[in-house]
Amino acid sequence: MRKFRQFFPSHIQYILIVYFIGILFFTVFRGILLFVNIHQADSIPNEKVYILLQAFVMGLRFDTVISGYILILPFVILSIVSAFHKPLKNPFTAFYLSNILNVFIGLMYTIAFLICTIDIPFFKQFFTRLNSMALAWMDTPEFVFKMIFQEVTYWIFLIPFVLIMVLFWWLINRNLKATLMKANISPDNLFYLPKTIIISILLLGLMFIGIRGRLEKKSPIRIGTAYFSPYAFPNQLGLNPVFTFLRSWLDDQNPKNRKLRLMDDQVAVKCVRKYLIPTTEGIPFPDTMPVSRNITFNDSSIRANVVIIIMESMGAAKLGHFGNTDHLTPFLDSLADVSISFENAYSAGIHTCNGIFSTLTGLPALGKQHPMNRFPIQRYSGISNTLKSKGYHTIFAITHDDQFDNIGGFMHANDFDEVISQQNYPSSKVLSTLGVPDHYMFEYTLPKLNILYYRNQPFLAAFMTASDHGPYIVPGDIPFKPKSKDERKATTEYADWSIRHFFEMAKKQPWFNNTIFVLVADHGFAEGGIYDMPLTYHHTPLLFYAPGINRETREIQNLAGQIDIFPTIMGMLRQPYVNNTMGIDLLREKRPFIYFSADDKIGCLNNEYFLLIRDDGPPSLYDYILKDTYNYLPGNQKLVKAMKEYTFSMIQTTEYLIDNHLVSTYSSEGKQ
Repeated sequence: MRKFRQFFPSHIQYILIVYFIGILFFTVFRGILLFVNIHQADSIPNEKVYILLQAFVMGLRFDTVISGYILILPFVILSIVSAFHKPLKNPFTAFYLSNILNVFIGLMYTIAFLICTIDIPFFKQFFTRLNSMALAWMDTPEFVFKMIFQEVTYWIFLIPFVLIMVLFWWLINRNLKATLMKANISPDNLFYLPKTIIISILLLGLMFIGIRGRLEKKSPIRIGTAYFSPYAFPNQLGLNPVFTFLRSWLDDQNPKNRKLRLMDDQVAVKCVRKYLIPTTEGIPFPDTMPVSRNITFNDSSIRANVVIIIMESMGAAKLGHFGNTDHLTPFLDSLADVSISFENAYSAGIHTCNGIFSTLTGLPALGKQHPMNRFPIQRYSGISNTLKSKGYHTIFAITHDDQFDNIGGFMHANDFDEVISQQNYPSSKVLSTLGVPDHYMFEYTLPKLNILYYRNQPFLAAFMTASDHGPYIVPGDIPFKPKSKDERKATTEYADWSIRHFFEMAKKQPWFNNTIFVLVADHGFAEGGIYDMPLTYHHTPLLFYAPGINRETREIQNLAGQIDIFPTIMGMLRQPYVNNTMGIDLLREKRPFIYFSADDKIGCLNNEYFLLIRDDGPPSLYDYILKDTYNYLPGNQKLVKAMKEYTFSMIQTTEYLIDNHLVSTYSSEGKQ
């Protein structure tokens, strides 16, 4: 250690020691992430330890990038001052400048470690490292902070953060006193200046290499660099959340990234017409509305009510109907047995805003874009607009503040007559930032539906539940007690009970037998860790239950999506309408593929293969039926081309329709 100090100038010692301290604590946070998500490693075979060690080695590269950015400016300043102003003998430099730079470095690392702390629950929720989507809700910061701080499990992660920060500041202050504050090489030494310059230049070169992350000239380190194995979890484990957050934010600032440009607009529209409109017959507005289909029926229409329940996080993997053995959803399981159940239905995205938007409008998620936060808010040719134009009264009900995700503004702009939210409920019923519990939302809305029945007015009622999301609260004033001691499983049980409670109340109403009930999840949840785009986050139950209208009960294996709900409802009602969406009537049509987005990834499925397309990484083709991690892409180029064309054209055409305000087939009076 003494030889080290004698050879290296004090500012070099200081920077190197701070670097190693930073790397140590980045590694600690990576270890915490592994510990919290250790179950995700179950999909890795026998070489599990070796693969995870590789992830940690990969993590050193990304951690070095962030440390390099933090340290390079202080290092340059100290190098210049040390070489030409003899800092170790100058009291101003030795004290004031050194302390200022030390505080700067400490604050930068504090922010970085805070991001690492936030990343842990973010990853557990979304199975992806922290990215710019975390900023999507910053227009309602009070709501977000309440949701975070009312969830007790999130507070646990503050404990290691506080301990690490106390230790980190103690170490860098100790390092400051032992290096910059203590002269170890005399500036009068003949070799002091050339040695300082040479070593500083060499270290500066190493810092630039560390920041670039790679020696290859073609490209610096990218998120895709971390994909070193066929296993999703270790690939993500190697990333640094500061890197992923800043990289995604910088990408968002690039004008090219603000709108999707997967393919040429006109080529995309032409492909969509080929897939959705086999002939040019029946297109009412081929020039101005390029994908509209005029849908008519030969038999008589019915004026049945429609109730859509979008269930928070109720992925298919939670239902016993799909193989879950925890018995969390006895009512939904029983309902699936007496419904038309689509066994292979998928959510459009991984966020609630995606689930609401796609279910109601029939349009897919567009990458990272927040579909309901666009300005100006457009009027979409969806279920609410269509039924409103046919004399239906439309209601959208949520448990919490309707300003979150711009839900209230979007629904009002899209022909919902009423938006029921936290502002309507008694304050005594509000349990958290997520508002009232699900069952109370149903109880509050039911009398309004009865009033509409007695007015002889059909209705569309769309519900968005929230209780199966943190903060996890099971109300104590109801005749229900969960069997599970795990709070997340307990709230899933409660969510199932609340839907049972609604149906038990609805069965007593005169409008029950003249109603089509549709149940779907907004999205699922990350489970299994087989692929870095977990299918459990998209696979959703999709049930159509109409006891007095259609007593048919069957399980349909055809691929389906949230985007198909609106056309399928209209098909059950047999009411003519204009379909200006990417959805199809699942009871009369069949799709070759279903596609979905997860911020920086796009997925597409047929009945055997899962095509995963990454923004910053290589594509993969997996046999998801076998849960295989082998990449079948090289030997299936024709299939991959067809899947990409189908997926890209549907998503790009949606972008084109929105950009050019072609999403509505309604006049200002609401007529088609």
